[in-house]
Formats: sequence, C-alpha cells, structure tokens
Amino acid sequence: MENTSVKDTESVRSCPFDYAQQLEFDPQLRQLLTEEPVSRIRMAYGEGEAWLVTRYEDVRTVTTDRRFSRGAVLGRDFPRMTPEPIVQAESINLMDPPASSRLRSLVAKSFTPRRVEQMRPGTQRVVDRLLDEMADAGSPADFMARVAAPLPLITICEALDIPEADRPWLRAHAMTMMTVGAAGREDAIRAKAELRGYFGELTADRRRSPGQDLISTLATARDGAELLDDDELTVMAMVLLITGQDTTTYQLGNIAYTLLTRPELLNPLRAEPERLPRTLEELLRYIPFRKGVGIPRIATEDVELGGVTIKAGDVVHVSYLTANRDAAKFDRPDELDPDRPAIPHMTFGWGAHHCLGAPLAVMELEVAFATLLARFPGLRLDASPEAIGWNTTSIWRYPLALPVTW
Repeated sequence: MENTSVKDTESVRSCPFDYAQQLEFDPQLRQLLTEEPVSRIRMAYGEGEAWLVTRYEDVRTVTTDRRFSRGAVLGRDFPRMTPEPIVQAESINLMDPPASSRLRSLVAKSFTPRRVEQMRPGTQRVVDRLLDEMADAGSPADFMARVAAPLPLITICEALDIPEADRPWLRAHAMTMMTVGAAGREDAIRAKAELRGYFGELTADRRRSPGQDLISTLATARDGAELLDDDELTVMAMVLLITGQDTTTYQLGNIAYTLLTRPELLNPLRAEPERLPRTLEELLRYIPFRKGVGIPRIATEDVELGGVTIKAGDVVHVSYLTANRDAAKFDRPDELDPDRPAIPHMTFGWGAHHCLGAPLAVMELEVAFATLLARFPGLRLDASPEAIGWNTTSIWRYPLALPVTW
C-alpha cells in the first residue's frame, strides 16, 4: 500500500458506526479489516479525520507504544460517536504512563483476585434473589428486565455502597451519556455534570468517614505516599458506576441471546457445566457488543504502521471488535469455538487501558449463567429470534427485551 499522508483525503471513509443488525458483524468493519487495515475515517461528531487501526497486532502496537498518547486528546474536539465526549479530564482513561500507572496501581487494589472472590458470595445472593423473583412471577419473563438490567447495577452499587433510592436516577443518567443522537447533546452535558456533582459529594463523605466499600478503599488506598486526589476519586467513582453496570448488562443480554439461539453451544454447557468459563471467554471475543470505537489516541511523532505513515498530531482510533475477528490471530475467527486455543481477546481493551474491572464482570457472568442453567434447565426463547428488538440509539448493541420461558 502506498504511504498515505494526512493531506490525502481521497480515500477517507465515512464511518457512522451505526450498524445494529442483531449481533451480526458490521460489514464495513469487516471490509476495513480485510482491505484497508489502517484507514482514514470521518465520524459523526468531532473535527477533522482520524486513522482507524483494525488488525490485532497493529491494535496492540497503538495501545502499548508510548508514541500514541491518550492524554494528548485533552482539549481536542476529536472524531467520535457521541455528540458529547463521555470521558472527563481527570479520568484514568485520558492518562498515559507513568501517570496512569500510579492511578491504576491504586485502583487495582480494589480488583485483585482475592477481592473479587470476596464479592462472589454477595453476587450469588443477588442472582439467587433475582431468579427466585423471576420464577415466582412465572413464565414467560423478560430476562433483560428481570436479570440483565438489575444484576450489574445492584452489584456495583453494593460494592460502592450507593443508597438503593439513588440507583434508578444514576442508571438513567449513565444511559443518557451514551446516546448517539445529536438532539441528546444538552441532556448528555447535564447528565455528566449532575453525576459529577453527586459523586463529588459522595466521595468527599467517604474520605471523611471511610467504610468497607470500594469508594472508601479507593479513598484510602496508598501507593507509597500517593493518594487519589479529590477530582481523580470523583471521576473514578463515576467510571466504576458507568462501566460497572452498563457493559455487563448488555453482555448478559447478548450472551443469553446467543446461547438460547445456538443449541450447539448451550447443550454441551448443560451436560458439562465446567465448560462455562471457556465458553464465556469465547463469547466475549465473538460478540460485537459495541458499534464502533472508543477514546482515540494522538500520535506524538511520525509512525509507520501497516504500510502507511501516521503523522505527529494525527488522531488514531483502534477497533477491538475487528482485532477479535482477525484471521491472522484467530483461526476461523467468525465461528464460535469454546475449544479454540486460549488467545487473549481484546473485549476489555489492551495495554495501559485494559479494563480494571474485567475480573468483576467475568465473575458476574460466571455466577449468573452457572446459576441460570442449573435453575432453569429447560430455559428457551419465548419469541422467534427475528422478533427480538435491538438497541439502535446508543454506542452499545443489546436486546431491548429478551422473553424467555421454561
């Protein structure tokens, strides 16, 4: 491929990232992965153009190479999917090493394997209660409303010790921030400001009188002499709430839908429940649960990548979705195979911005599906797959309702 400079706009592609046909893979992303793995794109919001990097190894380079900076995004109206940027200046998501390393080491203390295992019995109690209520209400039931929506919200709110009365308000605000419609910009700005105000007060209170919850742990966690400052603590609590419930809710729905429409996956799980962890990892790799890209990086110097020259100052997006479907990394990438060799997927990101809460999300998925399959061995969809309605208004893909019977 010829070198493409920032001046060459002839091959710039418009990428609305609005494909939302069930959980089918976006054909435009597939085309870019196979035909132009490092390409120039224009998005619905933000100024100018960006590079889109789609191959697994190239994504790994961009997410680990210090020549690509998240921090340099600050103050730029960068190309993006939502009318208002979701991230905030003090967020760990906009930091580069070594600043992000300090923050991550403090936050990681809250998500150690031991800490997550300590949370498992509580998650099990929540799952048991939700499934009891679903069984008591009788068949059919909406899995999204009964399990997928409440479980992650309750789990993260209990971990953060957020009062029950505040939870619906918080969830509504988090969802408002994810909307992709231009008409929702003012609502998104207001939702972000109100969430920040809420968590500013809550974190200040926990700093004064810490308890046993996750925010208190973060407020008092030290890395040598370092503590999170007030703004960092506020934004981190917000990030935990939003990422700790939204994405897990959608994956619960997507995984349930996929299992219930693929007996070749579900039947072996019922016969051998110990297959669940590997099956979940493969489902996490396979399911395109978001529509496009997240927070970009800025090249701090000229970088040669995939046969093109990315110039200093250029905006660079990566696609974890395409990385998970790269045939150079995964044999038969478009097939679901729980027995494939264990190669790390990129659903939780990579490098300095790999999701710190991933162990908690995986634990919730394991508890939910192990218990669901044991309690409801005859569980099946109560509608044809074609009749299921899917979200089309935010950056995420998931069933709006998932009617099940047993």
